[in-house]
Amino acid sequence: MKILSVVGARPQFVKLAAIADAAAQRDDVEHIIVHTGQHYDAAMSDVFFADLRIPAPDVNLAIGSGSHGRQTGAMLAGMDEVLEEHQPDWTLVYGDTNSTLAGALSAVKMHLKVAHLEAGLRSFNRRMPEEHNRVITDHAADLLLAPTEVARAHLAAEGLTDRTVVTGDVMTDVCLRVAASLEDTPVALPEGIDPAADYAVATIHRADNTDDPARLRGIIEALQALDMPLALFAHPRLVAKAKDAGIELAGGAVHVGAPVAYPDLINAVQHARAVVTDSGGLQKEAYLLGTPGSTVRTETEWVETLENDWNRLVPEPADLTAAVMRPRPTADRPAHYGDGHASLRSIDALRERA
Repeated sequence: MKILSVVGARPQFVKLAAIADAAAQRDDVEHIIVHTGQHYDAAMSDVFFADLRIPAPDVNLAIGSGSHGRQTGAMLAGMDEVLEEHQPDWTLVYGDTNSTLAGALSAVKMHLKVAHLEAGLRSFNRRMPEEHNRVITDHAADLLLAPTEVARAHLAAEGLTDRTVVTGDVMTDVCLRVAASLEDTPVALPEGIDPAADYAVATIHRADNTDDPARLRGIIEALQALDMPLALFAHPRLVAKAKDAGIELAGGAVHVGAPVAYPDLINAVQHARAVVTDSGGLQKEAYLLGTPGSTVRTETEWVETLENDWNRLVPEPADLTAAVMRPRPTADRPAHYGDGHASLRSIDALRERA
């Protein structure tokens, strides 16, 4: 059986690490990796393949940045030749990016079977491009690999029960494996932060938070007002938008660093007192690692993380300082996201339906 994985952005490389490892454990699986180039610089792409021991991509479309339409269109054009050459039994797409949508549509148009990993997530916020990508991909795909029972329920409500299999969350596989491997590894933080004392970790990149200068300024000022140092691993989008708006990211509690390798991020999070993010992946990783999260959005796809205040939605920047400084929860963190074997279940689901 031949599986062709289409990835292009940092969170997808994490999921790919789990799938590539699981595919290698099955003798009858050939795994082709296509990198669209959506995240194309070394810090956001190449280092992930090295640090997570992912095989080098078989194909790199090198699409690069651009508007949603131009980027997706360029991927669609590039995928045709790739699919014609490889003729996979399954085209596997991951998550909710433009790479996901382009990979799914390309395969569907060529009458090739599509499976969607992380199917069924819904924010119910149609302002988010990712929400459109999720919904369209789920309805186009032949097999929906849902990470949770909540995701299964969303798909059932849209009439997609027959295509759905609950596998667990493959990012859990990687997160727990990497965290366990870092037991004696020093924590790497921006200069000025003592890893032995309380600190917070932050990532901010979504358009709703970065494109409005007033909102972005409010978020940064709230973080700068914290009573403990904060490591802001600054996404290129955040750096560019802050510069355009004349906002200085560093100052007060905020210490700025470049995006770090996935193991370094996991290590920083598991030793942090708090996490601040608008990332889907990081809010869930904080939950898995037992670090309280504050999500700078009006909604979350990972609604399970909100139980017992382990994650808190903070749509208003004015409320962010207090949310981050709240006491650590003492209640349970149920294992909603699986047992660390979701990737093998996903590969076996494809094998059974090839």
